[in-house]
Amino acid sequence: MKTYQVVGIGNAIVDVFSPADDSFLALMGIEKGIMQLVEKERGELLYGAMQERVQAPGGSVANTLAGLGNLGLSTGFIGRVHDDALGRFYARSMAENGTDFVNAPVAGGDLPTSRSMIFVSPDGERSMNTYLGISSDIGPQDVADEVAGRAELLFLEGYLYDKPAGKQAFERAARLCRQGGGKAGIALSDPFCVERHRGDFRRLVHDLDFVIGNEHEWCSLYQTDLSAALEQAAAECGLIACTRSGHDVLVVRGDEQAVVPVHRVVPVDATGAGDLFASGFLYGIATGQTLSVCGRMGCVAAAEVISHYGARPEADLKALFHKEGLI
Repeated sequence: MKTYQVVGIGNAIVDVFSPADDSFLALMGIEKGIMQLVEKERGELLYGAMQERVQAPGGSVANTLAGLGNLGLSTGFIGRVHDDALGRFYARSMAENGTDFVNAPVAGGDLPTSRSMIFVSPDGERSMNTYLGISSDIGPQDVADEVAGRAELLFLEGYLYDKPAGKQAFERAARLCRQGGGKAGIALSDPFCVERHRGDFRRLVHDLDFVIGNEHEWCSLYQTDLSAALEQAAAECGLIACTRSGHDVLVVRGDEQAVVPVHRVVPVDATGAGDLFASGFLYGIATGQTLSVCGRMGCVAAAEVISHYGARPEADLKALFHKEGLI
């Protein structure tokens, strides 16, 4: 018996959004369009400089689970928050959105709940400055047999490899899932994450059942051009997906390949585009769709989330899939 259709494991981070133009980013020394890890003091400085703050539960895999919950799948999230105001907000919000937050907030200790200061430019680009806090302490002790071992699909966040304990949690969860007959996969997370852990990620591409990444991440992984990188990945992994900004999505499984057209839209806020692509894509896998339909579902979900502020869907994704003739 499977308890969950999809379980995710990743950083539990409260997202804090604020509008910011390029001059503000330059003044604050923020590199536009990427995710940067910051220490506590830097995080407090940036938080204090934010205007018109909007708060929401976030974290890459958690955003993906929110999309899957929107689509009606049973989901669970393995993450770590402190028993403080932000941590209780996070756990409550996940439950209200239909995802079991399987680990209770942790009392005691000096590390607060993690948060990411996200500055959104007028062109929709987001610049993320993340203080990891307690979420970076996630370890194998946080992975319960009855959660990971009873998942049909397990989705892993590459950022966890930044700490040894996170890596151990990640690998324990994948092992339990696959021993229970489920399938495990990973999001490569970002090119810098790939660069930091290239050897481990190369092994994971070979060992796991599916891998999702964008063109920059795949090129960084294999240190070659995109065509050669995807050819190598397809030979090593059961199923891969490659998103390309403004271009077709490529989905490959063995000798089978789907080229999925992307309908370009002007983003209001690009936060969560990759996370919600994963939502649609995994929904397709979970419901037995063709590669082309899986890719198109990912594109529709991503297009919805970039049409408004925030990294989680506001519309009924299943209704959008119906409208597109996908279900």
